Amino acid sequence: MIAAVLLALVAAMYVPHLKNTDEIGENDDVERLQPVGPIFNPDSAYSYIVKQCDFGARTMNSEAHRKCGEWLVRMFKQYGCDVETQDATLKGYDGTALQSTNIIARYNPTATTRVLLCAHWDTRPWADNDPDSTLWRNPVMGANDGASGVAVMLEIARLLQLDKTLKLGIDFVAFDAEDWGTPRWVFVENDSETWALGAQHFAKTTTYRDYRYGILLDMVGGEGAQFYQEIYSKQMAPEIVKKIWRAARRAGYGSWFPKQDGGMITDDHVPLNDIAQIPTVDIISYYPNCMQSSFGPTWHTVSDTPDHIDKQALKAVGQTVIQTLYMEALTEE
Repeated sequence: MIAAVLLALVAAMYVPHLKNTDEIGENDDVERLQPVGPIFNPDSAYSYIVKQCDFGARTMNSEAHRKCGEWLVRMFKQYGCDVETQDATLKGYDGTALQSTNIIARYNPTATTRVLLCAHWDTRPWADNDPDSTLWRNPVMGANDGASGVAVMLEIARLLQLDKTLKLGIDFVAFDAEDWGTPRWVFVENDSETWALGAQHFAKTTTYRDYRYGILLDMVGGEGAQFYQEIYSKQMAPEIVKKIWRAARRAGYGSWFPKQDGGMITDDHVPLNDIAQIPTVDIISYYPNCMQSSFGPTWHTVSDTPDHIDKQALKAVGQTVIQTLYMEALTEE
C-alpha cells in the first residue's frame, strides 16, 4: 500500500484497545448504541482473504494477479452486482507497462443516490520495509495490505444480496496498480504520483461523479489495528469523517475508531478527492507507537500473511461501514 506523508515512527509498543463499548459523542454526550443493518460475519470475510492469498502475491502482470481478478469478477456477480472492468495499460515509476484492471461492481444499479466503496486488490512487488533487507525484492502476500479491504467489500456485497432492504446504490470498486509506488532504494521526484495508479485512472476517466461520498478501505485487518482519522480525509471530507466515526460509536465499535488524528496518507482517496471531486474518506489502520512502521509491523514485509489478520478488526470495520450505509438510507426515508 501507499506512501506516508506525515507519519510518526516512535516507540515499539502497540496501543491497546479500549473496552469495546460506545465512546463520548460529538458534544461530550454519550451516544446510545443504535445498531442498524445486517450483522457482518468476520469469518466469511477472513475466508475471502485466504482465497485471495491462495492465488499468491497479486503483483502486477503476474498470473496470480490475472486469476484473482477473474475470481473477484465472478464473486461480485454471484452476489448480484452488475460488474464491469476498466482495463488500461498504465506506466509504473520505472516505465514498466502495467496491465491494470479496475473492477466496478454495482449494487442496486438503478438507484440515483449512490455511495462509492473501494479498496485496492493488487499487492506490493517488493517487501521493502521488511526488517531483513535481503528480502526487500520479494513480493508481499498482501493479506492485510490489499486483501482485507476487498474482503470487507465482498462480505458487504453478500449481505446486501441477502438483506435486499438497502435502498441506496453502492458501487464497489476494486482499484488496481495501487502498490507499484517507488521502492525505498530508488529516488523519484513527485514520488506520490507513482502510487494509486488505478485510482488515478478511474478518477480521470469515470463519467459518473455524483456519488454522495466515498469510503476507502485499506489495511483493515491487522493485529492491534485502530482506525484514527486520516488528516487528508478530514480536510477534504470532514462531514463524512464525522458520519463514519459516529456510526462506529452507534454500532458499538467506537474504541476501534479513536477521535484522534492519524497520518496524512497518499492513497487511493487522494485522486478521488482531487481529480474526481468525490468526497472520500480513507479508513486505514494507524499504529502511532510501532517502531517498524506506523502502518503496523507487517506493512510491506513478507509477514503480511493471513495468520496476522485479526478477525475482530475486520468485524469492527465491516460493521461500521454497514452502520454508515444504513444510517444514510434512513435519511432518504
